[in-house]
Amino acid sequence: MGGIKVYISDELERKFREVAMKLYGYGKGSLSIACEKAISMWLSQVSEFLDIVESIEDPIEAIYGMLSHVKKSGVELQHEAKEIRARKTLR
Repeated sequence: MGGIKVYISDELERKFREVAMKLYGYGKGSLSIACEKAISMWLSQVSEFLDIVESIEDPIEAIYGMLSHVKKSGVELQHEAKEIRARKTLR
């Protein structure tokens, strides 16, 4: 069995311990069970994302045509984006 030493914030540690013990009991091993389940869930989510990213051979081809429904030119979109950023900055 392997071991990993990690450093997390005190608040996150407190919450993790509290929830792990409520779910898996206050005995020995409850933190290990909760941690193993959390890491396993994270790995499955990240693996799905990486599979999608790695399956894309040409990123330009992957996004080609996504904005075909937009009837404005690239220059018009740039000007509109500039105005939106200016309004957000003024808020």
